[in-house]
Amino acid sequence: MKPFSAEPRHPVYLSLSEEQWEVKLKRSKELASPCVLCGRRCRALRFMLSENTGTAERPTRGICEAQDRAVVASAGPHFGEEPPLVGQRGSGTIFFAGCNLKCIFCQNYDIAHFYRGQEVSDEELAQIMLKMQELGCHNVNLVSPTHVVPNILAAVKLAAKQGLHIPLVYNTGGYDSLETIKVLEGVVDIYMPDMKYGEPGPARDFSKAAGYPEINFAAVKEMHRQVGDLVIGENHVAVRGLLVRHLVLPGGMAGTKKVMEFLANSVSRDTYVNIMAQYRPCYKAIGHPLLGRRIKNAEYLQALQIAAEAGLTRIQAL
Repeated sequence: MKPFSAEPRHPVYLSLSEEQWEVKLKRSKELASPCVLCGRRCRALRFMLSENTGTAERPTRGICEAQDRAVVASAGPHFGEEPPLVGQRGSGTIFFAGCNLKCIFCQNYDIAHFYRGQEVSDEELAQIMLKMQELGCHNVNLVSPTHVVPNILAAVKLAAKQGLHIPLVYNTGGYDSLETIKVLEGVVDIYMPDMKYGEPGPARDFSKAAGYPEINFAAVKEMHRQVGDLVIGENHVAVRGLLVRHLVLPGGMAGTKKVMEFLANSVSRDTYVNIMAQYRPCYKAIGHPLLGRRIKNAEYLQALQIAAEAGLTRIQAL
């Protein structure tokens, strides 16, 4: 994989001033209560003190179950991510409990749907990030981060003051509001969104995510505007840019053609795209009439062909 553009010398969050951090922290809490962090815009009151009224209000929970603190399911070096993130020392993944998507085929449903994990303060989350760096990981990889963006920002600020200096990966299901992605500008080095669906029907039926393609496409376009195409630095490890994941579903339910054409025509033909073949029926998809089987080899090869015909030049297979 050839490098794209000049390699950044340090993560972007190290360039933020104290004033810029305060603006982002304040804005993220405004987006979280009443909550519009994701495409659901459920307006749950996440914090006891309303940022808008300055009065104490009873907190409520959205579909993600999150409130004012992050819940971490696990953290540690991960060697099963995309090669540009893993390198030789692994990607420092932090798995957050809860999710703004309710995919019936979710492989991590115990974490995402049942909200299992340990509640942590922002200070404790900062220490987890620093631990990933201490273990030698190439990056801090935030998995399912959308609903805890205010906590992430607070933690990164604290960790940076204590020496954090590795890239930040925003590993999202792709159902992020545009406002959320904009507040992350200058903080995230590598965006790794899923692009799960090209059509609204399957998104609604299989993930309870109304309007997913429209919301997802807008978010991914903004991500690319901020960080550009994926930059591969020394030792073949990514340091900045956009990396898209697309999981092939049985029967073409992922809408691969629309996703790939959008990337090629509206984002960049040099977008790094991982087209994934590992779908298997899990959770509520077991026995499902449409999703209750693995994909066929022909379906996967067709997805690769669609991406190539769209004009994409950086396709990772399997």
